[in-house]
Amino acid sequence: MASTGHHPKSSKKTLPLQSLLMPQVPRNNYLHLQEEKQRLQLKKFLLHRMFLVANTQANLEKKEIAEYYEQVFQSILKRHLGEAVTGLLLVYPTSILHILESSSGTLYQILLDYLDHERKETEYLVHNMKIIVISHNIPTRLFMQWHVSVIRVPVMYLDDVTQSQSLNEIITDFLTQTHKLALHLFKTVKAGAKGPGDNLHQVAPDLLLPEQIIKYLLKCEQFMDPVTFMNMYNKPIHITMDAEVVWPAPSRF
Repeated sequence: MASTGHHPKSSKKTLPLQSLLMPQVPRNNYLHLQEEKQRLQLKKFLLHRMFLVANTQANLEKKEIAEYYEQVFQSILKRHLGEAVTGLLLVYPTSILHILESSSGTLYQILLDYLDHERKETEYLVHNMKIIVISHNIPTRLFMQWHVSVIRVPVMYLDDVTQSQSLNEIITDFLTQTHKLALHLFKTVKAGAKGPGDNLHQVAPDLLLPEQIIKYLLKCEQFMDPVTFMNMYNKPIHITMDAEVVWPAPSRF
């Protein structure tokens, strides 16, 4: 006797070809990875660290330069989106060492402010500024706030290391000492504190750079001044692809 029952329908469904071709594992690119890192660290922008040196006016007061830069930072954050500025400003008798941590746009505006004073030829607190190095996309800040400290150490003209060392050796010592000083302040200065004070030459004398090093770097032509740097920063990049090259070159009749 023939069976009149219906065959049970198969529970397996044929998947469309498009779904088979799509990757089953979600894939992220490097940009998404960096954005996720910034989100987890509560940062809206990538952080950068910039080392500046400059000559100063005679008898520059700490209060005067501190108030000026604080006004610049506040003005920039009001007009442009970016990260807050942290870092350290060391005021020597005739020069400064300035370490700044912030987003690229904020650092860009700080340099523009300096250039604006130079173009107007107005009396400015600092002059002959040089950019020693810029560290891009730093993983974390070395400074929790922005501090100013006056270095009251007399200039030593004897045993000048700049006469016995190469530029590479001096730059290596410069970066090593500044990072050691930053780590020392990171461990010793609590968040919300006023800062390291003006007795760094007593608390951490081995971590302070002598002013003769700052003066030597200011004279080196290998380092860019803000004008040269900004010209390169704003210069568009034109890349000629092989497909754009036509031979023979077109000519007009």
